[in-house]
Amino acid sequence: MAATETLNLERPISTSVRPALLSEKPTLIGLSREEMGKALIEVGVAERQVKMRVSQLWHWLYVRGVSDFDHMANISKDMREILRRHFTIARPEIVDEQISSDGTRKWLLRFPPRGAGRPVEIETVYIPEEGRGTLCISSQVGCTLTCSFCHTGTQKLVRNLTAEEILAQLLLARDRLGDFPDRDTPAGAIVPAEGRKVTNVVMMGMGEPLYNFESVKKALLIATDGDGLSLSKRRVTLSTSGIVPEIYRTGEEIGVMLAISLHAVRDDLRDMLVPINKKYPLKELLDACRAYPSLSNARRITFEYVMLDGVNDTLADAKELVRLLRGIPAKINLIPFNPWPGTNYQCSSWEQIEKFADFINQAGYASPIRTPRGRDILAACGQLKSESERMRKVDRMAFEAMMIANHGADD
Repeated sequence: MAATETLNLERPISTSVRPALLSEKPTLIGLSREEMGKALIEVGVAERQVKMRVSQLWHWLYVRGVSDFDHMANISKDMREILRRHFTIARPEIVDEQISSDGTRKWLLRFPPRGAGRPVEIETVYIPEEGRGTLCISSQVGCTLTCSFCHTGTQKLVRNLTAEEILAQLLLARDRLGDFPDRDTPAGAIVPAEGRKVTNVVMMGMGEPLYNFESVKKALLIATDGDGLSLSKRRVTLSTSGIVPEIYRTGEEIGVMLAISLHAVRDDLRDMLVPINKKYPLKELLDACRAYPSLSNARRITFEYVMLDGVNDTLADAKELVRLLRGIPAKINLIPFNPWPGTNYQCSSWEQIEKFADFINQAGYASPIRTPRGRDILAACGQLKSESERMRKVDRMAFEAMMIANHGADD
């Protein structure tokens, strides 16, 4: 299958999604149980029924994965009508769906306007591996950090995603991959945890998750709720470029696994590669890592390190990396740089990456070399950028070229 071919997956894209998204009805997805209960009371549901109704809705939304109130078989027709009149549980619109030659899948999703804003688009990536499947979720539209090697950082921040929009990426992926039970499964059935295609979630898509802390927290607590989507917190990883105060909060309030986009071992270089380092330098960042709760050899922090030719890939860098991380239970993911149009960086040679990895391994740290996935559809690490943003740039460049040509003709 060609990389850019639209997929025909297990569940077809519903054409009914678009009108639902244009609705101004509030969504029930992303609400806590308490918020959902209050919302039901506001539309006339009797208080004595609220606990039961919330439990029913939670099951249908997060265990069964329904996106239509009519499919909630054990809720009365009258109650479904009330829910339909006042709320939505629709999925985002799938603008594009691509598959890489290595099986990686990327969705371009469109969310409706918020307030006086406009519709926005983000990318979500699914990476199948032997024995597991990882979903890479976005937390913002664009990014504010401008890391110099990252394609996403070239798209200006438009806005934060809501808890609903973060969760919707997981719900939609499970829809498309056939990870929810069939509608014919009895409503009270216990859905097996084994055999799921989405087994792991990483907050490593577009944006800096800790600059959208409250929405990310809310979404991940729902995603790891044992009575719903039921992901283990050890299978959810939040990646940050180093927003130090929120790293402490992440450990205390969310409790998922932590990954740090490190990429340099000196403040002067990291200031250039990851500019947030100017605000939160390496010492402060690593102090926050050392304080992360429940660290052990079985619960390590992952440090992500992109390999840039002639920039950060010498054995001296490897030695300093080992020194910096001393005392932190850690795994170091070495990421071959994924090129994108307009970048000035080159990937380190494979020989140099292996020398770097060997040194770190000999020092006692696991240092797997991440296999690049989805490069042919710009779905690899650091490559995400919504297609609409690319096309706007292409259109703008074409317009400017036309104006220059016309000006030249006038002369």
